Amino acid sequence: MNSEESLISDCKEKVLSGQRITIDEAILLMNISNEFLQLLSSAANEITRTFNGNVVDVETLINAKKGTCPEDCSFCSQSAFYKTDIDTYKLLPAKAIVENAKKAKESGIKSFCLVCAWRGPSDSEFNEICKIIEKVNTEVGIEVNCSLGFINEYMARQLKKLGVKRYNHNLETSRSFFSKICTTHTYQDRIDTAKIVKKIGLELCCGGIIGMGESRMQRLELGLDLVELCPEECPINILVPQKGTPMEPQTKLPIEEILRTVAVFRFLMPRTILKIAGGREIHLANEQEKVLLGGANGIITGGYLTIGGNDSQEDLMMISKIGLEA
Repeated sequence: MNSEESLISDCKEKVLSGQRITIDEAILLMNISNEFLQLLSSAANEITRTFNGNVVDVETLINAKKGTCPEDCSFCSQSAFYKTDIDTYKLLPAKAIVENAKKAKESGIKSFCLVCAWRGPSDSEFNEICKIIEKVNTEVGIEVNCSLGFINEYMARQLKKLGVKRYNHNLETSRSFFSKICTTHTYQDRIDTAKIVKKIGLELCCGGIIGMGESRMQRLELGLDLVELCPEECPINILVPQKGTPMEPQTKLPIEEILRTVAVFRFLMPRTILKIAGGREIHLANEQEKVLLGGANGIITGGYLTIGGNDSQEDLMMISKIGLEA
């Protein structure tokens, strides 16, 4: 057996037996040759099926407040720092959000996430969000998750009381690359918010974006920090360069790098919902099934914050086609 084959097999057995792989092993896996990438993906799939079964977590989201964000994240077309020509709006009325939640439930989606483009909600904005969540709970009855930026312990407790299951707050990238993508807040700010979410007892959804010019080892660095936060869900977004942002000229990440990142993240976080999110339709095109058979066990469907996505029925059919269930 080739040394790389042995490495993959040994690390897989280690994870299946409940042990963690070492940082050195993770580095070797992240640098596996393309010749053995399919073997790595298959091993990640076996880990996924063992710990998470055949279910794919399918979620839809609504951009409840769009644009004019005061943060300067260089990948984001919603930042007020850049001229991106997107349409902007304040917090949507409750009626519109409830209607979206109803459509999601009727289409077979079980999870609905409220996302707002701001640094964090003011007291009045947060109170309005809470009222909206109450209406969704009463009138729809779908799992509600939130992504509202920086929140404090009081806000986290209120969301938990309202039955919010999961709170999203991504690290975005590795600590060593973070200053290249944002200067208006720090990597530690994001870590601290994620820790508040865990402390209060909400489930944590925390991941990042790959393909922003970071190195392969910086992608691994992000994965290792995520392990320490123990997120119940980890979204992996693939950069879709947005016109008018500093990331507009960024070149496309090869599919091999996407597959290896997802696979290694699965070795690092065997029980986490690894959700392949923004950019999958563009970067993976007709090969999206590969990632769901290579470590990922979740998707976001129906579009994202500023770009479209697959129709939910199309995604549900894809999941069924490969022998999995939503």
